[in-house]
Amino acid sequence: MSDLGEWFRSIPLITRYWFAGSIAVPLIGKLGLVSPVYLFLWPDALINRFQIWRPLTATFYFPVGPGTGFLYLVNLYFLYQYSSRLETGAFDGRPADYMFMLLFNWICIVITGLAMNMQLLMIPLIMSVLYVWAQLNRDMMVSFWFGTQFKACYLPWVILGFNYIIGGSIINELVGNLVGHLYFFLMFKYPMDLGGRNFLSTPQFLYHWLPNRRGGVSGFGVPPASMRRPADNRQGEGRHNWGQGFRLGDQ
Repeated sequence: MSDLGEWFRSIPLITRYWFAGSIAVPLIGKLGLVSPVYLFLWPDALINRFQIWRPLTATFYFPVGPGTGFLYLVNLYFLYQYSSRLETGAFDGRPADYMFMLLFNWICIVITGLAMNMQLLMIPLIMSVLYVWAQLNRDMMVSFWFGTQFKACYLPWVILGFNYIIGGSIINELVGNLVGHLYFFLMFKYPMDLGGRNFLSTPQFLYHWLPNRRGGVSGFGVPPASMRRPADNRQGEGRHNWGQGFRLGDQ
């Protein structure tokens, strides 16, 4: 148990709470401590009955059962792997910027979920984070099941097909990929490659709650420090080296 506790404490702060919530809330629903009907995102209950917790619980809840357990575990693994890598990689030392990325993606997913009557938001948010990681490491080779290898930029779409095979739907994955693309475009592609303005920036109150662990302030449209040097070295080439990648499944 001590080894498990040490491993849990080694998870980056924001990822740790997200990961813990994604285990605790499904467990609460599975044990019947709270009826799952109160955990889904239902527009009528949210708007007309003011059950304002539903967007949050729908982000953490997943109906775990014999037919969904494997899909749940796979996506829990993706959450742990790719959220940890972003938090300790491109956003290393800047938890406020990482939290803002999650909040931006979450708000977009909640709005989409209400418009499309999506009752569960766990997979879209995980996929949006995975998409951002894949774009920041787009030219790196990753390994998937059965020894297949391809560039990281294709990983979100490979996982979309993989989840379709084991889960029978691609709506959640597609929404997550599109939201992740929106974030990546507004934060990096448009201001850095296309010379556009910065439309979004991390609110100052997040910096007060989650102060930087090293000098400087990074916001939307400003690459984190771990990514500035590769980008600066390639000015004028029309595209940027977005970061360093990993092999899928590396710890």
